[in-house]
Amino acid sequence: MSAFEKLQVRGKRVLLRLDLNVPLNKRKVADATRILAALPTINSLRDRGAKLVICSHLGRPKAQSVPALSLEPVAAWLAEHLDTEVVFAHETVGEDVEFLSKDLQPGGILVVENLRFHKGEKSGDPEFAKQLARLADVYVNDAFGVLHREHASVVGVGQFLEEKALGPLIQREVDALARLVKGAVKPFVGILGGAKVSDKIGVMQSLLERCDAVLIGGAMAYTFLLAQGQATGKSLVEPDRIRLAKRLMDDAAKRGVKILLPVDHIAVGPDSESPTVVEDLGTDMVGFDIGPQTASNYAEIISRANSIFWNGPMGMFEKDAFAGGTKAVAEALAGSRAYSVVGGGDSAAAINKMGLADKVSHISTGGGASLQYMEGNGLPGLQALGARRKQ
Repeated sequence: MSAFEKLQVRGKRVLLRLDLNVPLNKRKVADATRILAALPTINSLRDRGAKLVICSHLGRPKAQSVPALSLEPVAAWLAEHLDTEVVFAHETVGEDVEFLSKDLQPGGILVVENLRFHKGEKSGDPEFAKQLARLADVYVNDAFGVLHREHASVVGVGQFLEEKALGPLIQREVDALARLVKGAVKPFVGILGGAKVSDKIGVMQSLLERCDAVLIGGAMAYTFLLAQGQATGKSLVEPDRIRLAKRLMDDAAKRGVKILLPVDHIAVGPDSESPTVVEDLGTDMVGFDIGPQTASNYAEIISRANSIFWNGPMGMFEKDAFAGGTKAVAEALAGSRAYSVVGGGDSAAAINKMGLADKVSHISTGGGASLQYMEGNGLPGLQALGARRKQ
């Protein structure tokens, strides 16, 4: 696999797999964060004389052509902000698209239609991958957020093209996460939140092997509290994961790893007009956030850490009344001297919303991919760039 900087791309067509899964509003780009992140990669290839064929997914069209999820607005955004002509193909593959790719001049850009309009993308169909490969001479993947997917544009295309490389965005992601997986400076603190224990089993098991403490918030905390025999009222729990939660806590105890759970909550009861701070969740109470004492406890642990990984909010942060716990954790990270990685998803959205993104060491662009990497499992998109299949 060639290094991105060493790729010889002058006069060659480069199939550039990006993550341009951006929100749209009235067929215009509403948030260009992901496109802006990709611009250095685009500009680097153009400056080196490449002919760019850009492909991406957008939304979940379920293998159907959905006009509201077309990449045409993204192509229009690129044309406007790069001040250059950007050709948009209304198909993703096929003879017409191949003709457009061959007609490109050095520095030219072609954006093809949403990959997920085709069922062959998510199924990893080799024939669809081969059709994508026909659009180019070189393959560059710079879409970290899909590296855990065995999709055609992620694992298939590179098998049909000799010259290929990871893009700089992916390299930065891998470098940042590898620093925690392979050599985190202790004390190492993991912070996990979100709704379900089942979503975080793998990463929690991995963190127990590496961390000194794991702080748990979000609805998943109530499954652990229930496993300890504590009352959780009508809070969201996973009854079928109670035994697993007990096993994880036992494993942590054997390893000498501290698992910290909420000692108070922001909760709502049937007779409450507003959220209330409670230490014990009554029969009819529903917890929506960690309480102020818990937030203080977590902030104290975070302040002593040298390495931190955070994935998942502490509560229903989308509502101001239940955003306090997540904000406290975000502010503690921002004030810490630790090497800190926010593992994408809602936690990344929260820290961006709070204006603290520049205060942490790294914010991952891919929640699922970052979790799988932290679990110690290989990412199919990384592994796929090592082999070539005969056409």
